[in-house]
Amino acid sequence: MISRRSLLKNAAGAALSTALPLFPHVRAQDPAHILGHANFRYRIVPDWGLLSSDSPVNNCHGIVCDQEGHVILLTDHTANNVLIYHPNGRLAHKWGTTFPGAHGLSIVTEGTREVLYLTCLQTHRVVKATLDGQILQEWACPMQSAKYQRPEDYKPSWTLHLPDGSFLVLDGYGRDYILHYAADGSYRRTLGGPEGGITHWGPHGGMVDPRSADAPSLLIAMSDQQHLLHLALDGSHLRKISLPGGNPRQIRFHDQHFFVAHLADNWPKDRNSRGFLSVLDSKLRVVSNVGGTAPAYDDDGNLLPMRSLEPVFTHPHDLVAGNDGSLYVAQFASGRTYPLKLERI
Repeated sequence: MISRRSLLKNAAGAALSTALPLFPHVRAQDPAHILGHANFRYRIVPDWGLLSSDSPVNNCHGIVCDQEGHVILLTDHTANNVLIYHPNGRLAHKWGTTFPGAHGLSIVTEGTREVLYLTCLQTHRVVKATLDGQILQEWACPMQSAKYQRPEDYKPSWTLHLPDGSFLVLDGYGRDYILHYAADGSYRRTLGGPEGGITHWGPHGGMVDPRSADAPSLLIAMSDQQHLLHLALDGSHLRKISLPGGNPRQIRFHDQHFFVAHLADNWPKDRNSRGFLSVLDSKLRVVSNVGGTAPAYDDDGNLLPMRSLEPVFTHPHDLVAGNDGSLYVAQFASGRTYPLKLERI
């Protein structure tokens, strides 16, 4: 079998200038080594998702699963921005050459089909596409919002999708607004931003809270702010969920639990610091840290600072749970590594 190091060297060319090891410690590839706590424990599936050099990745940003169990990865490598994996880790399809700042990836069911929403930081747009790459609709900077002087100020990081078919765009790398669009794609309104109490860097990733179907609300991953923000749809702040020592880049929901990808435990102060994954229960209390220290709360119910413990991850940016509970992790600034698969035990 071709080694991970040889394969990625051919695929990626020169590595990032960083003191971080490009690949996880050998123990992380040992199927006998267990990660996580309580009922959420995992082991790495060695070499899952490695591809040949004609399907390269750069930074891996978004990752989702479709209804058939395919794992769909978004990378900012313009040889193939979208890589679609079979569940066994082999390549099923690839497409996309026009997203140099590819960042956020969402999958949405519309009627009988699934579609993808992609965000691109460098081209300042949101794109809706079929799973096989047909572009259906695009949205540029919403100048009609009167929040932007230049289109270049808009750098959308992710989309969030409501039950009525409308959606929100997080301007997580621009001006920290949350733009609300109707189901037909027309601009509706703007939330958040500095006047809405959103601190820069702010709304990086997030999701519609599945616990409140009768009154939809938002859970926002506030990245460098080390917390999740619970927002009503009018933008009012409902709750802050502190995640000290973390750096939440995205939050996903599976089987009544929330899964958070933390980029690193001391970012941006130490860009060589490593990340980990957190599992939260329905009350948003951390019950497991995969690759990190065991979660602990003080007598007042405050979460104590967390940190990376295992040399497994290098900047987790997004994650998704498969139907069997396995986790798939996309990593940023990780030496151009392919996604990791963690099998639940």
